[in-house]
Amino acid sequence: MSAEPLWKTIARRKQAERESRIPKEWRLSSLPPSSTLDVRSIPRTSGILSSKELEITETHDATSLAQAIRSGSLTAEQVAVAFCKRAAIAQQVCNCLTEIFFDDAIARAKYLDREYKKTGKTVGLLHGVPVSLKDMFRVKGYDASIGIASLAEKPSRENSALVDILLAQGAVLYCKTNIPQTLMALDSDNHIFGRTLNPRDRRVTAGGSSGGEGALVAMRGSLLGVGTDIGGSIRIPAMCNGLYGIKPSAYRIPNAGQESGTRPGAAKVGLASSAGPITVSIRDCELFLQAVSNSKPWETDPGAIYGTWEEQGSLGEKPLLGVIRTDGLITPLPPVSKVVDEAVQTLRKSGVEVLEINAPALKKCQSLANGFFGIDGGNFMFDLLEKTGEPLTNWLSTRLRRKEPIQLDKLVEFHAKKTELETEMLKIWKDPKTGRTEVISQHQAVDPSSGTKAARKEVVSGYGLDR
Repeated sequence: MSAEPLWKTIARRKQAERESRIPKEWRLSSLPPSSTLDVRSIPRTSGILSSKELEITETHDATSLAQAIRSGSLTAEQVAVAFCKRAAIAQQVCNCLTEIFFDDAIARAKYLDREYKKTGKTVGLLHGVPVSLKDMFRVKGYDASIGIASLAEKPSRENSALVDILLAQGAVLYCKTNIPQTLMALDSDNHIFGRTLNPRDRRVTAGGSSGGEGALVAMRGSLLGVGTDIGGSIRIPAMCNGLYGIKPSAYRIPNAGQESGTRPGAAKVGLASSAGPITVSIRDCELFLQAVSNSKPWETDPGAIYGTWEEQGSLGEKPLLGVIRTDGLITPLPPVSKVVDEAVQTLRKSGVEVLEINAPALKKCQSLANGFFGIDGGNFMFDLLEKTGEPLTNWLSTRLRRKEPIQLDKLVEFHAKKTELETEMLKIWKDPKTGRTEVISQHQAVDPSSGTKAARKEVVSGYGLDR
C-alpha cells in the first residue's frame, strides 16, 4: 500500500485539533440531517445557550453590546462565553471555523472586566466586543494556514498589525474563519478544513474568500467579523449571507503581517487587498472603522494612509454622492438595478445630491486586474501546495496552472496603466458633467477615498463588485 499523502495527514490532525477545542458541553447531541437546509434556528433549539445568552447573541449588534458593557448591564465575560458557544454551534452545522481560541478569549474578557472595575474606564471603543477574524490574520500562538497544508502547524510568532489594533481597542478575539484554497475562489473550500456552508441554505455557497466570516456572522456566532477584499471577498459573502460589508479604500486599514500565500512584499507590486468588516448592522461597520482610525494605524503599518478621516476634511453639511450604473462590461440584473434606483430615490428625498456618473475607465480595469493577479505565474502558491503533495480543489483545478512570471518591463507597463486609470477616475470630480468643478473649489480637494459619517464624496457602485 502506498503511504498517505502528507497533506491528508496534516488535514486530519488540524481537524482533530479544531474539534478538541470545542468543549463537550457545547457540542450538539446530534447533527442536523443534510435535508435541514436553514440551520440558523439551531442555536436557539440546541439547549446549549441559556436564555440570557440567547438574548445577548440575538438582540444586539456590536454597537449596542459595547454600550451595554460600558453601562455595566453586561460583562465582557458574559458576552464572550455567549459568542464562543454560538460560534461552536455554527462550526458544527456550517463548518466555518479554522482556529479556535475560546479559552484565551474568556480569559481576556475576565481581564477586561477586572480593569473596568478597577479603573472605571473601558480600554477602547471595542471593549469586550467579540471579534472574529479571517484566517489570513496572524494571531500569536495560532496557525495562519489559509487552508494550505504546508503552512499549517506553524503557529504565528507575532500578531498582524490589525490584530494588535483590535486588542488595543479592547476587542475579544476568539476564532478565525474559513477561506478558499489559494484565496482565489468565490466558494470557501479547501482540503484542510473543508467547505463552509451557507446557514440560510446549506446547498449554496457562503461566498468567498471571506466566506467563513459570512457564515459565522449569519449564524450570529459573531456580530463583527473582519475579512479582506480585492475583487469582492468581503462584499460577496455579505451578499450571500444577507449582511453588511465594506471594502475600504486601499491602505486605509493596516495590511501588515497577513498571510496571503504569496511572497513577502508581493502585494507592493500587485494589487493591495483591503481589510474590512462584515457585520449585522451598518453602524457596526462604522464602529470598526472608527476604532481603527482612533488607533492611528499609520504608526503600526508603514503602508497605511496617514491621518484620520476627520483630518482629511469633509464636504460640509450637504453630501454629494455619485452612482455608477455599469462598468461597461457588466450590467446589473433587474433586482439589483431596482435596489440601486430605490437607494438613489431615498437619498434624494432626504436631501442628498446624487449624480449619475459615467466612468469609461472602469471598462479597462478588469483585464488589467487579471494581469496583476498573475504577475508571479502562481508559482509561489504551487510551490506551497507541492511541498505536501496537495492538489488544487476541483473548482480551481480547471482554472489555475503554473505560468512564467511576467517580466519587469511588463510589470512596469501594468503600473503605468494603473496610474493612468486612477488619474482618469480622479477627473470625475473635476468634470462638470459628472463631478462639478465648483464642489472641489468650494470645499477644497478632499481625498475621494476618505470615508466617515460626516458628509463626503463617494462613488456608489451599482453592481456590488468594484473592479
